[in-house]
Amino acid sequence: MIYDHIDPMKIKTLPLARRKNLINIEQAAIDPAAASPAPGPLGRQIDDLSRRIRSARARGASVMLVYGAHLIKNGAGPLVNALIDGGFVTHVATHGAGVIHDWEFAFQGASSESVGDNAPVGRFGSWDETGRYINLAVIVGAADGLGFGESIGKFIAEDGLVLTEPKALAEQIAAEPGHPLAAARADLLATMKRFRLSAGPMKVDHPFKRYSVSTCAHRRAVPLTVHPGIGYDIFVNHPMFHGGAIGRAADTDVRIFANSVLGLTGGVYLSIGSAVMSPQVFEKAFSCANNLLARQGREFIHGHTIAVVDIQAGGDWDWSTGEPPEDHPAYYLRFCKTFYRMGGQVSCLCCDNRTVLSNLVARLTATA
Repeated sequence: MIYDHIDPMKIKTLPLARRKNLINIEQAAIDPAAASPAPGPLGRQIDDLSRRIRSARARGASVMLVYGAHLIKNGAGPLVNALIDGGFVTHVATHGAGVIHDWEFAFQGASSESVGDNAPVGRFGSWDETGRYINLAVIVGAADGLGFGESIGKFIAEDGLVLTEPKALAEQIAAEPGHPLAAARADLLATMKRFRLSAGPMKVDHPFKRYSVSTCAHRRAVPLTVHPGIGYDIFVNHPMFHGGAIGRAADTDVRIFANSVLGLTGGVYLSIGSAVMSPQVFEKAFSCANNLLARQGREFIHGHTIAVVDIQAGGDWDWSTGEPPEDHPAYYLRFCKTFYRMGGQVSCLCCDNRTVLSNLVARLTATA
């Protein structure tokens, strides 16, 4: 049965310049060289975390930093970039909103809108440039075999993209219909025809790219993976949204993510402000990595550190004593329960993510 559904071509989009933005990146951005806020009693935990990161990098183990969108909205992108530039992290990951704010900051220096003001009148997320360029960058990237994160990082870094000649795409598809990229090429061909896009370079300036985490990761060849949920993000409210392309690129990214988890023995997994995506993606990748290690006759992942940064506490429960019973509300805190099930040493830092990250950067760069 085929149920009724909307026609996305009828969605009215508005110029991004008409949106009232709540955050200006030049005002919000945190300078990695600036004095860090006092961490209070968390100072010892941050000291220990910095030592573990240095130790992990010395032995060639993975150091993964996975974050929610508020880390970018809080102006902490330059702090993440300092960790990437310094070689302290080997993998960065976020969800759809994390890369949306990253792109909007790079494109116009501002991001974030009022959901309460815009959703009731049909404007929330219906911004042409955001939906058009993020979707198109991923559609093009997927046709080249790139993941979601690299597609966006490359798009910003190169100030645009290149659209393949439709004839060449059609010939590739016809010549190798079973090729792993054939469907992605067909997606790109259909998009170009549907929206009457001309082949060749499409220039899109990003004057604030110095704040972009995805661009920094692309420049340093550090994987930045994006783990979206279909329907979660504002780029769905655009006629150019293509769930197939988003899925293909996210498919690539989840495999890259699992490959980084393979190297987590003696490494560090830092989860910042992501109560659902980070623990959910991690537990599947952790199991997948151990599955592959077992097939190779190697030891399961061990000796790893999981650091969880969130302003939420652990639900009034001491997780070091084990899980709470199912009738306790804390049992349903995924960002606690999942990580304590993954072995290793778990450290919870209940604090503003800017305070933790700026102090961590200061400690790592001071001893680099």
